[in-house]
Amino acid sequence: MTEPSESSEHSEVPREPAGNLEKDQEVKEVITAELIGTHVVVWNPKDGSTLYKEGYYGQPISIRKPKTFDFNCPVELSLLEALYLMEKQRIKLIDEKTKNPITAQQLREYGTKVYHEFDDKYLVYKDLRSRGYIVRPGLKFGADYAVYQHGPGIDHAPFVVHALPKGTTINPIETVRAGRLATTVRKKFIIATISPDLRVSYLIFEWKKM
Repeated sequence: MTEPSESSEHSEVPREPAGNLEKDQEVKEVITAELIGTHVVVWNPKDGSTLYKEGYYGQPISIRKPKTFDFNCPVELSLLEALYLMEKQRIKLIDEKTKNPITAQQLREYGTKVYHEFDDKYLVYKDLRSRGYIVRPGLKFGADYAVYQHGPGIDHAPFVVHALPKGTTINPIETVRAGRLATTVRKKFIIATISPDLRVSYLIFEWKKM
């Protein structure tokens, strides 16, 4: 009888897949999105479909699991996704009430006010995206992110990632939690840590059968 076991090692996330925004040099029209409270909405269905196709950015409103890249409804972006796309000059953001433009710095400052550890989670999100991965919410796995090589519906997420704030040490509770979660979901569970110089490193827990 084989028993599952967890193994851990310091390692960087592999660099195999290629992200669309990182390698696509084609000049594209900047897409308009609107900040509504803590939500960012791309109202034009064609624009929303384009962003989703480029890297599974956002979630089509009223469609839980899209089976196609083309859908006739707005798309909601998380603040993390919106900030990343703004820094890549892929979208521009306007305020719902004033219709004034919002800069990336203003969105970052707003994010830190409304979401706990926003800056740290964004550093990890940005780092994973820069490596070419598809990054989606990982709440159902008990983590911050589910990370895909190709995308939801194409492959299963091989990694789930939990981001630790800057200055946080990895304690035994986090280690046990990561090991158990890796066993439960049968994926590589990754703790992302941030150094004082803002470099992201990873501690990987992997499901194995002995």
